[in-house]
Amino acid sequence: MKRRMLLGAGMMLAAPSLASAQSFPSRPIRLIVTFPPGGTTDILARQLQPKMSEVFGQPVVVENRSGASGAIGTVEIARAQPDGHTFGMVISSVISSTLISRQPYDPIRDLTPIQLLARVADILVVPVSSPIRTVADLIAHSKANPGLTYGSPGIGTSVHIAGEMFALAAGLDMTHVPYRGGGPALTDLISGHLKLMFGNASSTLPYVRDGQLRAIAVTSAQRAPYLPDVPTVAESGLPGFEIDEWYAFVGPAGIPQPIIQRLNAGLNGIVTQPAERARLLDMGAEVVAGSPEEFSRFMRSEVDKIGRVVREANIRME
Repeated sequence: MKRRMLLGAGMMLAAPSLASAQSFPSRPIRLIVTFPPGGTTDILARQLQPKMSEVFGQPVVVENRSGASGAIGTVEIARAQPDGHTFGMVISSVISSTLISRQPYDPIRDLTPIQLLARVADILVVPVSSPIRTVADLIAHSKANPGLTYGSPGIGTSVHIAGEMFALAAGLDMTHVPYRGGGPALTDLISGHLKLMFGNASSTLPYVRDGQLRAIAVTSAQRAPYLPDVPTVAESGLPGFEIDEWYAFVGPAGIPQPIIQRLNAGLNGIVTQPAERARLLDMGAEVVAGSPEEFSRFMRSEVDKIGRVVREANIRME
């Protein structure tokens, strides 16, 4: 008798979640973008927005909530009602920023992984006037000239973490110069005020294609399809080296599992279409897609990997 009562109670608890999943979505969806208009995150979100509205049968409204390296928007995602009608697009700094400074959210505890959208390699680039042409050249030049400057869009970005990983792996003394965005850093690199940069492929590719910067290596595990003749850092003498910037959809903690699966299936159906995959690849973004469970495991592995770099390089907010 008692067991039947418990089972009945369990079914009653499960029923609202099942009912809400069957009717989801029942109103417009808010897609919070954690960076300002015009950047890669915003461009990706707005590129996918029309298809999302079509697939989910409700308007999808993009809202930019930028500031504090994405933390302001991430907090708004974490505090949203966990019914699937509010989720957001974040990047890999959602992990690193919490490891470097205090943030009002925990990426593992306070967010629901929905879909790992794409990974974007960083490209190790130097000015075309530089004598450096290979990773071996860079290591030798850096050891002969300690303190080589490299730029980034800010502390904790994948570009910054890639530079610190490289310095640790090669045993180099390099000087990080943080900027307020990737554009100003790339401008100073082209003009020769910086010696090198691990530029995000989406923003750096145009300068490589135009001949304003020289690509030395990519930070991904395999060569990038958009730069097939450029080796990876790993195959250039630093085995195991791998870091990407990634873009993903997350929601607040507590979204019912059926709704998570509905969101994931809809998003996967969009980004795995050949046309969408090709459009993203042209921006330097390789589609990952996959299940929420795979993304959850990936997030935890990123906490471990980036955490080691933060500790060993003693990275702190300045």
